[in-house]
Amino acid sequence: MSINPNDIPEAFRDRPALKKPAPAPPFSAKPLLPWLGLSLLAALAAGSFILWREPPAPPQSQEPSPSPTAVDNTPVVENVLGHLPYAVAPERDLTAISRDGILRLRTTAAESFLKMQAAAKAQGIILNPISGFRTKAEQNHLFFEVKQQRNQDTSQRAEVSAPPGYSEHHTGYALDIGDGSVPATNLSPNFEKTAAFQWLKDNAHRYSFEMSFALHNVQGVSYEPWHWRFVGDSDSLETFYKARQLPPKP
Repeated sequence: MSINPNDIPEAFRDRPALKKPAPAPPFSAKPLLPWLGLSLLAALAAGSFILWREPPAPPQSQEPSPSPTAVDNTPVVENVLGHLPYAVAPERDLTAISRDGILRLRTTAAESFLKMQAAAKAQGIILNPISGFRTKAEQNHLFFEVKQQRNQDTSQRAEVSAPPGYSEHHTGYALDIGDGSVPATNLSPNFEKTAAFQWLKDNAHRYSFEMSFALHNVQGVSYEPWHWRFVGDSDSLETFYKARQLPPKP
């Protein structure tokens, strides 16, 4: 049966014929690849930052830093021209070792020296004290003024006398000893040839005295067979031996 177009209602006459929807194109990942690539690179960058970020510094220890050391692990000790620093003994701790009261040592050292002197005298040896405790002012004269009088350079003077503040005599534990029978050898290397020096070598340790500056000593001070120091109690021992190692001079 034929249909007359005029029989179709006007509302539907001009409507285009319904068409079936076009099938969806097959899925393709190609358009997503650039975005996936960028996302992957961003993730890798973030991971690398986390992995390679510098670790936080460890908390600082409250323990004091170790003393500086030389290349050969020898402790570096404050010194001036090979001489070590010493505190000046308090006046109240000093006792006379000479009849005029001018020469003094710390009481413990003075008592030990007087016993040693008496023991030597009993054997015919006269241990004559030449110098004991010195103030910084006295050491200033011996170092700077005598240096000028003798026209010595600083290094030369330091070989035979310590700068003020760096003399063992400041401690009240050190003294210079001569042979009362041979005064010409006082403060001379020739003192080693005297009976007094030989007696000290054999007996001084019994009274806790030792020679400070032997031949070729590490401080580079000239040989002083007349210079002896007391090491018979804790304070004197720490004064001369606590952290007092010096490398040999070249």
